[in-house]
Amino acid sequence: MAANKSQQDLIQYTIFHATYSSNPLGFVKACFKWGENELSEFNGPDLWQIEILTHITNRLQAKEMTVGEAVSYVIRIAVASGHGIGKSALVAWIILWAIATFEDTKGVVTANTENQLKLKTWAEVAKWHRLMIGRECFDYQATSLSSVDPEHAKTWRIDMVPWSERNTEAFAGLHNKGKRILIVMDEASAIPDIIWEVTEGALTDANTQIIWCAFGNPTRNTGRFKSCFNGKLRSRWHTKQIDGRTVAMTNKQQLEEWITDYGEDSDFVKVRVRGQFPSSSDRQFISTSLADMGKGKHLSIGQFDFAPIIIGVDPAWDGGDETVIWLRQGLMSKKLAVYQKNDNDFELAGHLARFEDEEKADAVFVDQGYGTGLISAGKTMGRNWTLVSFAGESPDRGYLNKRAYMWSQIKQWLKDGGSYPDDQVMYDDLIGPEYEVRLDGKIKLESKQDMKKRGVPSPNRADALCLTFAYPVQKKSTIRQQQNSNGQFFANNNQKYNVLGRR
Repeated sequence: MAANKSQQDLIQYTIFHATYSSNPLGFVKACFKWGENELSEFNGPDLWQIEILTHITNRLQAKEMTVGEAVSYVIRIAVASGHGIGKSALVAWIILWAIATFEDTKGVVTANTENQLKLKTWAEVAKWHRLMIGRECFDYQATSLSSVDPEHAKTWRIDMVPWSERNTEAFAGLHNKGKRILIVMDEASAIPDIIWEVTEGALTDANTQIIWCAFGNPTRNTGRFKSCFNGKLRSRWHTKQIDGRTVAMTNKQQLEEWITDYGEDSDFVKVRVRGQFPSSSDRQFISTSLADMGKGKHLSIGQFDFAPIIIGVDPAWDGGDETVIWLRQGLMSKKLAVYQKNDNDFELAGHLARFEDEEKADAVFVDQGYGTGLISAGKTMGRNWTLVSFAGESPDRGYLNKRAYMWSQIKQWLKDGGSYPDDQVMYDDLIGPEYEVRLDGKIKLESKQDMKKRGVPSPNRADALCLTFAYPVQKKSTIRQQQNSNGQFFANNNQKYNVLGRR
C-alpha cells in the first residue's frame, strides 16, 4: 500500500470502516491480515476475545435506533485475567474499532501507572494501528490517536491520559453528546476509586453511545474493579474472569510451574493464572476471608457476661466522615450509633452518656484526634471517658503505633471467632487498610489520609471497633468485689488500671 493515499482512498477507507460501526468482531476480522506476515501464526482472535467483542456487538445491535440517531446507554465490560492471555491486543482492537467506525468519537485510555500506559497499553495500540487496513485515516502520536482530517482532529480523537487524584478534569470532561464515548482502563484493579467515581459522574450525555471497558489482573480484592464482579456494582457490568490455561497463546509450562510452586489455591496462582481475586491483597492487613468469618454471626451480649462491655468512639474527621459509636463484649460486637459529622460536642456527649448507662459499659475509649472536645463535654456530665492516641506507643514493639497494634487485636479477635453485624460498611472498612513492613521491622498501617488518596473511604466503623482494644478492661462488678475484699484496684500484666482501663 502506498505511503500516501489520495483523498478518495481515505473516503473509501472511512466508508469501509463505518460498515462495522455496530460490529467490533467483524472489524477485527476484516481490518487485519490474519495469517500473513506478523500475523502468520494467528487465524484471528482467541475464543475469550471473540466473546467480549460479540457482547459489544450484541448490545449495540440490540439498542440500535433509527438512522441518524445515536444510542443512549452505557456498555460496561470488566475483564479480570491471569498473565499472557492477549489482553493488551484486545484493548488495542477496541480502541481502533471505536475511533475508526464512528465519526467524531472521543475517548480516554488510562492505566494503573504511567509506565504501564506508555510502554505496554499505548505501545500495543501503535502495533495494531500499524497493522490495520485503513490506518492512513488516523494519526498515531505519543499521547493521542486522531483523525487526519484537520477539521476533525480535535473532535475525533482518543487520548492517552495518566490518572491523577489531584487532576481529574480529563475524566470529568468525557462529554460527546450524540456521538460515541470510549473509556478504557488497563490494569484497573490499581486505579483509585476516585477516578472511577469521576468517570461515572461524567457519563450523563443523552442519546450518546458510551462504552466503558476495564481490564486487569485482579491484584486487589477491594475497590471499584472488584465491585464490578461481586459487589454492589455487579448488575451494571458484564464481567469475565479468564483462566490463562484456557487461552491458546499462554505459556502453559510456565503456568504449571507456578501452580506446582505455589499451589492451585494460593493467591499467587489465583491472580496470575486463574484470573480470580486473592483472599488477601498483597498489602491488605485483614483478609476478605477473615472478614467473612465474622460477618453476620448471631452472637448475643448475654453469651459473654464474664467479659467487660467496652464502647469505642471514632469522631468524624471531616464532613465526609461518620462519627461512630461501637460496642464490644467478648466475641460479640454491635453498632450503637452512626452520625454524620456533628460539631456539637455536648449533644454527642449526651448520646454517648445515654449509651454508657443503657449498656452498663465498663469502659469508653475515644479517639484523641477529634475527641478532646467530646471528652471535655463528658467531664461536665461527670463522665470519665478515656482518650486514646492512635499515634501513641504500641505495647507490642512489632507495630509502629497504637493504631496498628489495635488493628492487630481486631485481626486476632476475628481469628478467635469475633463477630459483627451484617454491615457492609463495616466489612469494607475491615478489608480496606493496607500495611507495610518498615526497614526496622515494624508494621505500619495505612493512615486514613492515605486511604482517601487512593479513593478508599475512611474506616470509621472499624476504627471505632479497634478502640475497644485500646487497654485491658475488667468488669466493674469484679472490681467492686475486689475492692470490698482488699480495697485495691486490679492488676493486669503488671500494670495497674482504673475502672476505665486507664493507666
